[in-house]
Amino acid sequence: MTPFEVPATAIDIDLNGRWMLTGGGHDVPIDFPGDVHSALLAAGIIEEPYWRDREAALDWVHQTEWTATRQFDWTGAGRQTLTLDRLDCHAVVTVNGTQVGRPGSAFLRHDLDVTAALVPGINEIAIRFLSNSAIAAEAAANAPIPIPYMAQNCRLPHYNFLRKPQCDAGWDWGIALSPIGLLGGAVLRATDPVRLDDVMVRQIHDGGRVRVEVTLHVQTDTAEQVTARMELDGRVVERDVQLWPGPCETSLSVEVETPRLWWPAGHGTQETYDLQVSIGDQSRTLRIGLREVELVTDADEIGHRFAFRINGREIFMKGANWIPADALPGRATPEATADLLDSAVGAGMNMIRVWGGGRYEDDWFYEMCSERGLMVWQDFMFACNLYPSNDRAWLDLVRAEARQQVRRLSAHPCMALWCGDNELVGALKWFPEAAANRDRYLAMYDRLNHALEEVVQDAGPDVPFWPSSPSVGPLDFGDGWHDDTSGDMHFWDVWHSAKDFEHYRSVRPRFCSEFGFQSFPSARLTETFTLPSDRNVSSRVMDVHQRNDGGNARIVETIARYFRFPDGFDDMAWLSQISQGLAMKTAIEFWRSSKPRCMGTLYWQLNDTWPVASWSSLEYGGGWKALHYLARRFHADVMVTCQPDPQTGHLILWAVNDTAGPVSLSVAARTVWFDRDMETAGDWPVVVPPDRAVEVARVTVPEDAFVHFEWADTDGVHRGENEYLPKRPKDYDLGAPVVTATQSDGTVTLSTDRPALYVTWDAGGDTVWSDNCLTLLPGRPRVLTPQRHRNSHLPPSSPRVRCLQG
Repeated sequence: MTPFEVPATAIDIDLNGRWMLTGGGHDVPIDFPGDVHSALLAAGIIEEPYWRDREAALDWVHQTEWTATRQFDWTGAGRQTLTLDRLDCHAVVTVNGTQVGRPGSAFLRHDLDVTAALVPGINEIAIRFLSNSAIAAEAAANAPIPIPYMAQNCRLPHYNFLRKPQCDAGWDWGIALSPIGLLGGAVLRATDPVRLDDVMVRQIHDGGRVRVEVTLHVQTDTAEQVTARMELDGRVVERDVQLWPGPCETSLSVEVETPRLWWPAGHGTQETYDLQVSIGDQSRTLRIGLREVELVTDADEIGHRFAFRINGREIFMKGANWIPADALPGRATPEATADLLDSAVGAGMNMIRVWGGGRYEDDWFYEMCSERGLMVWQDFMFACNLYPSNDRAWLDLVRAEARQQVRRLSAHPCMALWCGDNELVGALKWFPEAAANRDRYLAMYDRLNHALEEVVQDAGPDVPFWPSSPSVGPLDFGDGWHDDTSGDMHFWDVWHSAKDFEHYRSVRPRFCSEFGFQSFPSARLTETFTLPSDRNVSSRVMDVHQRNDGGNARIVETIARYFRFPDGFDDMAWLSQISQGLAMKTAIEFWRSSKPRCMGTLYWQLNDTWPVASWSSLEYGGGWKALHYLARRFHADVMVTCQPDPQTGHLILWAVNDTAGPVSLSVAARTVWFDRDMETAGDWPVVVPPDRAVEVARVTVPEDAFVHFEWADTDGVHRGENEYLPKRPKDYDLGAPVVTATQSDGTVTLSTDRPALYVTWDAGGDTVWSDNCLTLLPGRPRVLTPQRHRNSHLPPSSPRVRCLQG
């Protein structure tokens, strides 16, 4: 359900669906929920925004004022509330020509009293969308002190003055379209005598029992006595409540004696309950899950820990950062989003971080995460800028936003953390204005951060609050980019400073919530936004579809560092994905081997908002890059990795266990040459406890060889293969492996005449395979089975097999 849905009555009117849109000399239909760009595209007024370099030619859309109108028949009585959810962003709303509201935030549900404006019979509602860009420029010009923004990321200026997705102005992976629209929908609600606005759900776990408490936040114009009701797990609680004019609240609770617990993916089932609440004639039905979430930040001999404890068990969090599913909200459908979340779980993830430069997602998004066992680290929507928190009205708007969102999302068991912002502490050093007067801007930041913290404290959700990401800890404004002793870390030295992949082993974060490496999208996707003449990494169009300064050059330079240079554009795109996968494999396997010092890795980023070169492991449209297949292996609950010991020169095999109990493994290693037969390097039994990584064995490898190893538990549940190359792939004489792909009954059998690295079948295709991008050894064929076929808007792929060549 959306935050404002109530059971329909004869006088509740759904205002979603067809409206008429006027502006810029055009009159076209628009469907709400929806956005202006999508309506213009459907009407043939504009062409595909993602094609080549068309982006800037569409700036007139966000620079224009648009008016959406529709009529409706009303014959009701009593107080009437027009609820507009996530109107983006500044607008003037009228009913029958009478102004009833002037919303100014895309992150709010606006409840407008329209009783006096309605007439019996036909009524007309109009929403005049103001130009976000013009409002931002005006706010910046009128600010009493300069509030700089991240110009390197944002093609459109001053969007830090707007409460709308910051990436709508562009980002270092995003197109700048600044969409306008009504994204959550509209309804006319009969709200007499009581209007139920929010339901705050809390759960308190104690001694194997759970007390579920709900607080009903209501609005009434007159003194009323009503009945509040709560039903959960067959138990019903009712209470007569006296309400007084204005905002009111009342709380009810039910105790569950033998709860069925909700667990993250890979650690148990996702049990849920139906929770029904009502007050007066207003009611809600919510799907909740019972789980206890704790953030462990105790001091230790290193600094301070950062670990999530779920239902009393510390769980290593494996996942990625989430950005909006599409730059055009109308394309971010439940179906497209479900595909992305299915792929996240399919790669062994149990957490995603909803990043602070995007948006608070729809309720159905969090329901999908809960169903899949994906825990959500939720940022408040602030990223990489300074913000006008010196402005009382702006800060009050933020407080209202935070209160609504904390209450709205409180029912979802996937919720694991409320985080104040993304990289705002670092932003204090990024702008000359703040560097010249850090005290002023630090005080302004503290006002914003403290306001968010107080909202969370007052609401009392059952998930913790963390001040910022990265952060060394509360009220500590230290360097979360380089301090690996406490808190969560963003580690960007490898990408932004062009360090070698091996540099990931120079730090051991307590929890790394951002790090990443870029790649190009598949050739198949690139063909959808380019002409053949554009398909060169230094072409203007490819530069437009690369938003990080120097990004394409860095991808190419890194390929040259690790691999032999490819012959053509298609091979360049594929090899960039291998490079990206190797970078993330190096980082995550090393950090997992330091468990429990490190208790989480969330790489940047899961998805893309448009076809672009970026850090994503799922390219635009949801296709699996090589990294995503590698992630499924390095995220395995039981995993063996090989790490170099710089002090002794040995290679150490480490076994990592993320399950709830000890696992008995058999580990076997072999030495592999590219030009002669393999040799056994050793076999070892090992019992791996759930709370740390353990050393299995130390091996040495000849200079012209690499080590390949496999493992299995006694039941065959946990098994896998891995390899470690002491040198970079280009430094080996790889030769020219002859890899054969044999298709039969939907499966593909891969075989080779000599060791072949990163053997990939059907790169960028719509079929999700049981394995891919793997090391193939002679005499050991591998069978790939289709696990899922994705519904894609792309033309069919032409499957082929690739591997590294000497």
